[in-house]
Amino acid sequence: MSDRKNVACWLTDMDGVLVHENKALPGAPELIRQWRDQGTPFLVLTNNSIFTPRDLSARLRTSGLDVPEEQLWTSALATATFLKDQSPGGSAFVMGEAGLTTAIHEAGFIMTDTAPDYVVLGETRTYSFAAITKAIRLIGNGARFICTNPDATSPSAEGPLPATGAVAALITRCTGREPYVIGKPNPMMFRSAMNKLGAHSHNTGMIGDRMDTDVVAGIEAGLHTVLVLSGIATRADVEAYPFRPAEILDSVANLLEG
Repeated sequence: MSDRKNVACWLTDMDGVLVHENKALPGAPELIRQWRDQGTPFLVLTNNSIFTPRDLSARLRTSGLDVPEEQLWTSALATATFLKDQSPGGSAFVMGEAGLTTAIHEAGFIMTDTAPDYVVLGETRTYSFAAITKAIRLIGNGARFICTNPDATSPSAEGPLPATGAVAALITRCTGREPYVIGKPNPMMFRSAMNKLGAHSHNTGMIGDRMDTDVVAGIEAGLHTVLVLSGIATRADVEAYPFRPAEILDSVANLLEG
């Protein structure tokens, strides 16, 4: 297992690690302050592609976390970075909210429903039958299918909501085409974040609350992995997987110094 003392840069998941139901989790504000005071490079990651970094920064501030927008890395930003690298100046039919459309626009892409290079699916609360039908037909005509994240559901106060992965499954069933998924558990999400920081895998740590996304992707990216038990995973859950994080902690409060 890797040693935490060698970690010079940190990536951390957001929900279940730093916040829960719009409230900062114990130790989270202090850890962000510690990193900023020490000049430790870090990024807060989320698979949610709905919000822009500016929106997320404002939402976190109301939760008691002071995270500047430049320290946020979303699946929308990772997707836009991937598209820009693969097909500079390309075109896409985009199903998503401002977080995704803004990122793709700023990556220099043209958004169109006429013979696009890509169909890009992200999180939204306003999926329409017409848009899904359009996506299916465009993919059938040769557009490449990209998905920001694989999550089948997202949480709400009333219960689970169908999310990106569920809509992607519908489109796949109709087209026979699986999307290329950018967000966790694809380690590309972490590699693009490290590129933004100018970091390297041998001295970067990843903090998450899920074995099946955060930990496995962190291991595959060669990072020091920290599982916290303040979110989804329990100690019993860890035993169900053939891989292990480098550390299991109750919460990010255990990462505070002094």
